[in-house]
Amino acid sequence: MTGSVTLISESPEDPFSVGRAVSVVLDEQGTVVGWSERARELLGFTDEEALGRSAGDLLVDDRDLAVVREAVELCVRHGGWFGVLPVRDREGRRLGLGVRARRVIRAGRGDEWLLVAAPADEVTRWEIDRSVLEGMFHTSPIGLAVHDPALAILGINRAIANLGGITGEQARGHRIGDFLVRADAETIEARLREVLETGRPMIYTEQSCRLRIDPGRERYVAVSAFRMEDGAGRTLGVTQLVEDVTDRHRARRRLGMLNEASELIGTTLDVETTAQELVNVAVPGIADCVTVDLLQAVGLGEVLLPRIGPLRRAAFKSVAPYPERVMYPIGTLRTFPPDTPQARCLATRRPVLVARFDPDDPTVGLDSERTEHARTLGVHSLMVVPLTARGLVLGLVCLWRYVAPEPFEEDDLTLANEFGARAAVSIDNARRYTAEHRTALALQRRLLPREFPSHPAVVVAHRYLPAGGAAGVGGDWFDVIPLSGARVALVVGDVVGHGINAAATMGRLRTAVHTLADLDLEPDEVLSHLDDLVTRLAGEQEPGDEDSPGEQVVGATCLYAVYNPVSRLCTVARAGHPPPAVVAPDGEVSLPDLPAGPPLGLGGLPFESADLQLPEDSVLALYTNGLIVGDAHDIDVGLDRLSAALAGPHRPLEEVAQAVVDALLPARPTDDVALLLARTRTLAPRQVATWELPAEPTAPARARGLTARQLAEWGLEDLAFTTELIVSELVTNAYRYAGGPVTLRLIRIHRLICEVSDPSSTSPHLRRARSTDEGGRGLLLVAQLTARWGTRHAHEGKTVWTEQELPG
Repeated sequence: MTGSVTLISESPEDPFSVGRAVSVVLDEQGTVVGWSERARELLGFTDEEALGRSAGDLLVDDRDLAVVREAVELCVRHGGWFGVLPVRDREGRRLGLGVRARRVIRAGRGDEWLLVAAPADEVTRWEIDRSVLEGMFHTSPIGLAVHDPALAILGINRAIANLGGITGEQARGHRIGDFLVRADAETIEARLREVLETGRPMIYTEQSCRLRIDPGRERYVAVSAFRMEDGAGRTLGVTQLVEDVTDRHRARRRLGMLNEASELIGTTLDVETTAQELVNVAVPGIADCVTVDLLQAVGLGEVLLPRIGPLRRAAFKSVAPYPERVMYPIGTLRTFPPDTPQARCLATRRPVLVARFDPDDPTVGLDSERTEHARTLGVHSLMVVPLTARGLVLGLVCLWRYVAPEPFEEDDLTLANEFGARAAVSIDNARRYTAEHRTALALQRRLLPREFPSHPAVVVAHRYLPAGGAAGVGGDWFDVIPLSGARVALVVGDVVGHGINAAATMGRLRTAVHTLADLDLEPDEVLSHLDDLVTRLAGEQEPGDEDSPGEQVVGATCLYAVYNPVSRLCTVARAGHPPPAVVAPDGEVSLPDLPAGPPLGLGGLPFESADLQLPEDSVLALYTNGLIVGDAHDIDVGLDRLSAALAGPHRPLEEVAQAVVDALLPARPTDDVALLLARTRTLAPRQVATWELPAEPTAPARARGLTARQLAEWGLEDLAFTTELIVSELVTNAYRYAGGPVTLRLIRIHRLICEVSDPSSTSPHLRRARSTDEGGRGLLLVAQLTARWGTRHAHEGKTVWTEQELPG
């Protein structure tokens, strides 16, 4: 450059630096007195062409005169200027140049103006870079910290200074551990060392950032870091970008806790379990201790009244030991004084925040002993949240802090209130279920038999386990029904579905079975009538019927067996039901191959009966499908397990029943289970007397004589007169109207049973004889002399039977 010129910048990245910028010197009149080599290269004018000429004539196009004059005026007024101007080169092209102008005082030469220029795009990029750097250190909300290779702090921006409560001068030369708690500082420094060693940048990694001056305050930051290198690849240090994400972290944690609450609260329809699930989720996520208090009616499943009564503690959980010194134990019944936060919460149905809780405040409702323990424990903050659902107050939740130093805030109250709202719905669902369940359970208890009276034909044991545990309600049932002639009916059935509908249907079917059993029908006929009944019941239920909500009952299975202790014959018919298991007296188990029959409710399909000859002391096992079908095995495996549990030497039936349950059922079966075990008895020959009489006029007289001798042998002479009348009337009717041989049988058990069988299918019936009638009074006389009487039909013929009470 001609003449001595002082340059403005020496930075190699600066577009105005030596070697990169155009330098021009003007005198007071605007004449060019200095012209640099870079000016010759960029603008094309030689020294001879530029020096001594007016800068306006040389470098300014006529179209740009107004813009240049305005810049000159500003430069003169302020002693300098910077901006972009259009400049004409030697070829007449107009170039946009970034220009810096400054007054220079030269000794002996007056004032001169130094102009340094560079292409506008280079200047713009450089200014942007400088602006970004300046912004990062002065105005950026994202923290910036520069560390040397030993991780000493070289510089921090304002955001970091504000985050740590320090200045840049205080931070320079120190390490992170001088400002953060040890655990958080070690985590950050370990990650920065990894960036220094590997060169791999760290991108947006969240971590705790608690200050040593305030270690109890929760703070989280997101950190990104990169290694700094010079042009030769030497490591200069590491720079980290830090953003305070505490609010975002808390919001994400709250959202996660709400999702967790949705999954973990309300997993059962049990009030206490749901309350405990609530405190398990809330501790320690929100509070150090949480208690749930519910109205008494909630736990009992009763109707809630508008008046708020005493509350019973349903659940609590604490992170500290011995919380019962401050918190009342589960089961405690309490009434909160009017001025307490709990009472205000119940009255207004709105959450209450006591950010600064004072145990000594009489309005908090603590007695003197608990006040002292609360003070020792350090209880300092309280939230009370109402539990309301469907417009009803169920109770409240109290959340306490004494380990976490931060008091509760409004955000915590919002989160706790959301927890309470979700839990309240689940608790109310449990309350409503409990109410329905208690109703269904009471119904089922009325419908199912409790204990069976002693019977001469069988000794029984039974088990009933509804789906979901002993407190459930199902549609399975069993029964032992005394029949005429010392026989007994053994019944087991399974209604499709669970709940109150299934229980109600089961009750109707059980009643129908008793009615049909009183008619002394054969097992296949009983099932045919039940099939008709189930078909009608299914037709009565319509989808969406408000009177029959829930699962619709569409069918049932049943097994009906009749055992005769005289003949040891067991007649069995089944309707889609699993076959019975028979345990012989020697302990061997068999599964008789019996006609399966269709399930009840299909309609129009026949049922078949089959006879089993059972030795005395055999065990007949009747059960429902839930006993042998499980989630982990099929029906064949279940039958094998059942056979193994039943097999073995003689054991008490109760012991056998429990062994079957233990071997085949989990603690909470997924289907209803009914099990009925019956050990057969046989009447001794001395208890039964049977005669076959010819159909002739002497039959009644002979029957009376046989009866009298047999009663004398049994020591029942007191019954001889009435029994002879009964036998005479029944045998006479059989001789007159049935034809064929007549069978007379007397059975002595707890009653005296008289049976007269004939080949006719016509049933006798009572009628009122007129005063002029010669007959028609026989059955009326029989009815008056007996405790019970009736008729049962077989495939061929019928039997008329009577029962009389024994003397004493």
